[in-house]
Amino acid sequence: MTALTLSTAAASGLRADAIVVGVAKGAKGAVVASGAEAVDKAYDGKLASVLETLGASGAAGEVTKLPAPSGFKAPVVVAVGLGEVPEKDETYGTDALRSAAGVAARALTGHKKAAFALPVEDAEDVGAIAEGALLGAYSFDAYKDQGDAKSAKKNGKGAKAPLAEVALLGGKPRDKAYKAAIERAVAVSEELNRARDLVNTPPNDLNPEAFAAVATAAAKEHGVKIQVLDEKALTKGGYGGILGVGAGSEAPPRLVKLSYTSSKAKKHLAFVGKGITYDSGGISLKPAGHNETMKCDMAGAAAVFAAVIAAARLGLEVNVTGWLALAENMPSGSATRPGDVLRMYSGKTVEVLNTDAEGRLVLADAIAKASEDKPDAIVDVATLTGAMMVALGNRTFGIMSNDDAFRTSIHEIGEEVGEPTWPMPLPADLRKGMDSPTADIANIGERMGGGLVAGLFLQEFVGEGITWAHLDIAGPAFHEGAPYGYTPKGGTGSAVRTLVRLAEHTAAGDLG
Repeated sequence: MTALTLSTAAASGLRADAIVVGVAKGAKGAVVASGAEAVDKAYDGKLASVLETLGASGAAGEVTKLPAPSGFKAPVVVAVGLGEVPEKDETYGTDALRSAAGVAARALTGHKKAAFALPVEDAEDVGAIAEGALLGAYSFDAYKDQGDAKSAKKNGKGAKAPLAEVALLGGKPRDKAYKAAIERAVAVSEELNRARDLVNTPPNDLNPEAFAAVATAAAKEHGVKIQVLDEKALTKGGYGGILGVGAGSEAPPRLVKLSYTSSKAKKHLAFVGKGITYDSGGISLKPAGHNETMKCDMAGAAAVFAAVIAAARLGLEVNVTGWLALAENMPSGSATRPGDVLRMYSGKTVEVLNTDAEGRLVLADAIAKASEDKPDAIVDVATLTGAMMVALGNRTFGIMSNDDAFRTSIHEIGEEVGEPTWPMPLPADLRKGMDSPTADIANIGERMGGGLVAGLFLQEFVGEGITWAHLDIAGPAFHEGAPYGYTPKGGTGSAVRTLVRLAEHTAAGDLG
């Protein structure tokens, strides 16, 4: 993990491989952002002109490198775009700073140390820059041949190490708020990156048992209570949904309960994550071209796991329980068939018309179980439907809820932390499409509005009187394109920051 420090050193005298500054897009051209005054002065106040000569405009995500001015111990200045210059009396948004820091950290892969001289108005800005740098420096190289350093350099092979150290300039190292912002950024970013690692791990190494083992180790390290139900316990407990999905795999399912408690807590949140460690579609096999990234179908469980551990590391004054519904969905002679009826943990029966609509089955059991604890709210997180991707694209996740105010709160929290979200309805007329002549409900309904149908299905298993929300992160959980901002190729850790901030607001009593 990249090391992070607050520094009061002058940019000119700091020993580093690079100095990172911000440049914005003004009405008349590039504008050097605050925080880089000393650097601009060393260029005789002409840094913006030099950058424009090199083609820089200040557009978000843009990176321009140039030799550092005479007298600087760092050899290179890296100018990163912040987007439009803020209006009068406004500042750069935290996500603009977070994204710029992420771009810069990624551009400095392979370097030992960089000083970030980006705009800082308060501790919140420092936290955003720190978070962006730590998330942007992420890489997943566990399965790449590293080779030895000499041969890698000679042959141009081997993965470059992430930026090793970031010194943030403009902060106040002795200020409690600034120190707390750094500590929070480190805890959240480390756990989010752990979620990314889980999503990126190939399914031959991450089956339900292996995932449960990772959760067990982390829980013990951070003082979180953990309970793991294996296939025998699941059978004894009547978890027909989880067992039905995992029936076709040689790797049996697991249900993991993570419990973080605070002696000062007045509220209790339950997070439930879909953890399909590989989704072939089961007997309703996915078509060619739709299987290659299905290791990511446990991203919801990874997000829940990361959020609970982060809450524990931050010592939040709220009780947070995480439920990881883990199974591998495979076709075999023992697999659940279309037309089978499963008796769920809640006692309801479900006619399985499509075995590729499996995530809702494992979530239904976990939601019903979580409801027994009578939490103040349940939030489930899942890469649940392709329909949500059709509706909202690859970067925005949908939110459904049985409480409009709660849905709005989560939407606002997502925007606050830089995770694009959109409130979605639960139209009552779509429920009829799941009526079954054989069972209490079918696991699919009308094709149109399929993401909403899935939400309606899950709502059936929420305990009476419990506030609930469903986050469908199918789009942003796994990024197949080129990296951008602080988002890498592969697992993204989607929803982790939203869940953590929800827990923080709940602890502070901001959500009623």
